[in-house]
Amino acid sequence: MSLLSLPHRNFLQNLFSEADCLLTPEEMVVYEADASRLEGTPLAVVRPETEEQIIELMRWADTERIPLYPRARATNVVGLCVPQQPGIVVSTLKMDSILEVDSDDFIARVQPGVITGDLQKRVEQEKLFYPPDPASLGISTIGGNVATCAGGMRALKYGVTREWILGCKAVLPGGKTITCGGRNHKNVVGLDLLRLLTGSEGTLAFMTEITLKLIPKPESTASILAGFSNLEEALHAIKIMFKAGMLPAALEFMGPEVLAALQNSRTVPWPSTVTASLLLRFDGSHQALKADLEKAEAIFKACNVLWSTTGIGKEEEEPLWDVRRSINPASFKVAPDKFSDDVTVPRGKLLDAVTGIRKIADKYSLPILTFGHVGDGNIHVNIMHDASNADELTRATSAKKEISKFILSLRGTLSGEHGVGLVKAPYVHLQLSETERSLMRQIKRVFDPHCIMNPDKAF
Repeated sequence: MSLLSLPHRNFLQNLFSEADCLLTPEEMVVYEADASRLEGTPLAVVRPETEEQIIELMRWADTERIPLYPRARATNVVGLCVPQQPGIVVSTLKMDSILEVDSDDFIARVQPGVITGDLQKRVEQEKLFYPPDPASLGISTIGGNVATCAGGMRALKYGVTREWILGCKAVLPGGKTITCGGRNHKNVVGLDLLRLLTGSEGTLAFMTEITLKLIPKPESTASILAGFSNLEEALHAIKIMFKAGMLPAALEFMGPEVLAALQNSRTVPWPSTVTASLLLRFDGSHQALKADLEKAEAIFKACNVLWSTTGIGKEEEEPLWDVRRSINPASFKVAPDKFSDDVTVPRGKLLDAVTGIRKIADKYSLPILTFGHVGDGNIHVNIMHDASNADELTRATSAKKEISKFILSLRGTLSGEHGVGLVKAPYVHLQLSETERSLMRQIKRVFDPHCIMNPDKAF
C-alpha cells in the first residue's frame, strides 16, 4: 500500500502514465538505494518524459512540501540518490535524447538521462570529442555527471565536468524555469549560475537540458602500463614526468594492496616483484605520440622501472585499461564491504598521503586500497571491512575519520569527484567553516525556500 494520500496519488497518476508512476513497494524497491548501499523510503517513483511534466511536478511538490529526489542510474557511492526523508524519486531515464550535435558550433545538446558513453560514441562519428570519462561512463548519465561535477581519468589533461558545460535549462521548485549559459564557448554576463548548479548534487534545481562543449577528436592514442618495486619510485616517476614538461591525458596509480587484490582475482601481466604501478594514456598527432612514448619510457628507465608494456590504438590499449576497471570487483574479494572515498591532496603531497594512509591501515588492522587519478592528486581510498562484524565496522569508521583529518592536514580535500551526499556529510565541517556552510544554506533557500530538493545532502 502507498504511503501517499489519495489526493497525492491522484495527482501523480493524472500527470504520469501508469507505467511511469510507481506506487507499490515491490515496484519501488530498487529506488530505495544507490551504489552507496544506503537505503531510504520512496513514497512514489515517477519517470517524466517532458519538461512540462517536470514543471507541474515541481510546482505541486513545492506547494505540498513533498521532497523530490532526482535520480538517473544511481551509480554514485555517497548516498546522493537515497530518499533520506520519505519523498518522491524522479527518474530521468526516459529523458534520454541527444537533441543536437553541431560540428560547426562544437556543441551537443542533451537531456539529462543520456548515458555518457553513448554521447561519446555519437560525437565521435562527427570526429568530435567529449573528454569527461568517469569510471562509470558506460552506465552513468550526463545529468548525474553534472550534478556531481564528475571527474574521471582524463581530468588531468581536460579537467572535470564543469569545464565542459556551456549551458542548461532548469526548473526551480515552484515551477519557474531558468536558462543558464548557452552554446557560446565564452560568456561573462552576470553571476555564473551554471557553475553553481554544476556539482550542486540536485539540491537546487532540476536540469531538463544540458549543452556541452566539444573539441576535435585526437588523431591517435597510446597507453603505457609500468610496474615498480616500491611506492617511492612510482610516485617519483610522476614528479619527474611533470618536471620534464609532459602532460598525459590520463595518469593512474595502483598501490601494493590493489595489485595484490588484482592478482588474487584475475591473471595479471606484471611479475610478482612489482608492488606499485602507473598507467598512462597520451593522445594527439601520430608524430607527437611517438615522441611522448619515447620520452616517457626514458623517464621510467631512469626511475628503475621493473616492467612495462605499451599499447597503441584502442585494440592494444583496452586490455591495459581493463586492469584498472577490474579494481572495483577485485576489491570485494578482499572484504564484503567498503567505505569508498576519493580524497585529493596537492600533487607534491602524494607520497605523504599514500604512506600515511597505509600507516592508518596498519593501526586499525584493515586492508585499505589506494589508487586513482594521481596526476591531479585524486586518490581513491577503499577501506575494506565486514560490516556484519561490529568490531570491524567500528574500526573502519574510525579509520575513515582519521584519514579525513589526515588528508585535510596535508591541505587536501574530502572529495575530488564523488561529492558529499549522505556519506560525507558528517565530515564536511572538518573542511568548511560554519560561515561557509551558512552561505551555502542561504543560497539553497533562495533556489529552494521549502527545502524539497534532495534534502539532507551535501552541506
